Amino acid sequence: MNYINWHPDFIAFSLGPLDIRWYSLLWCMGLIAVYMLMHKLFRQQKLTDEQFEPMFIYCFIGILAGARLGHCLFYEPGYFLSHPIEMFLPIRKLQDGEWHFTGYEGLASHGGTIGLTIALWLYKRKAGIRFLHILDNVAIVTPVCACAIRLGNLMNSEIIGRPTTLPWAFVFAHVDAQPRHPSQLYEALCYALFFFVGWFIYRKSNIRVGSGFYFGMCIFLIFLSRIFIEFTKENQVQFESTMILNMGQLLSIPFVIIGAYFMYRALNRKP
Repeated sequence: MNYINWHPDFIAFSLGPLDIRWYSLLWCMGLIAVYMLMHKLFRQQKLTDEQFEPMFIYCFIGILAGARLGHCLFYEPGYFLSHPIEMFLPIRKLQDGEWHFTGYEGLASHGGTIGLTIALWLYKRKAGIRFLHILDNVAIVTPVCACAIRLGNLMNSEIIGRPTTLPWAFVFAHVDAQPRHPSQLYEALCYALFFFVGWFIYRKSNIRVGSGFYFGMCIFLIFLSRIFIEFTKENQVQFESTMILNMGQLLSIPFVIIGAYFMYRALNRKP
């Protein structure tokens, strides 16, 4: 059977000595798309540019810090607690004692969600906007960035799926010669769908921003899909091989419950 032979170059292009990787490029493209869509939402809701402008830096720092700490503490706590410098700086000490620039290898979406929520809570104190109003706006556009990040994982041939004989299987040539589930693509397509669903409901329904519904729907759909898609993935760390549900699935369960609660609360509130 002819499977999809996947072996893209990790480098999108170079600027002199600086190599721009597809992962970094897609990460930035996702953030830019979210920034533009958020600006549009703020204008539609008669919120000022002065209220909007600080949000980007809060979100960027919150997502990056949360995602990095989430990976270090959830997946490799033994290593990073004994190498705390590598937790915060994009470097790693090699066996010969030399420090090597690696970039941030390891970012966890669960940690990124927690970091983003904390950053938005700090931002709302500055902007003077209700916290649920901010969360709902961010939730409407967040799946766009999540989709871009998973496409970056696909270009990096990382977070690969389990072996399969399905006709759309990918052979990740940078990894091995086995046909595997393109789990990154499954997630990217789900997140793209969730964005269009959320945007459609925002435009066509009478469910108001600020009720918490969009925040609840976003994390419910994203992390519920994550639970199911994880069954198609290879374990990210060794200790997961002894678990019925892996770390990604276990961490997703509380988010699914929280999301369901916020949707139920929003739909059953008295006007």
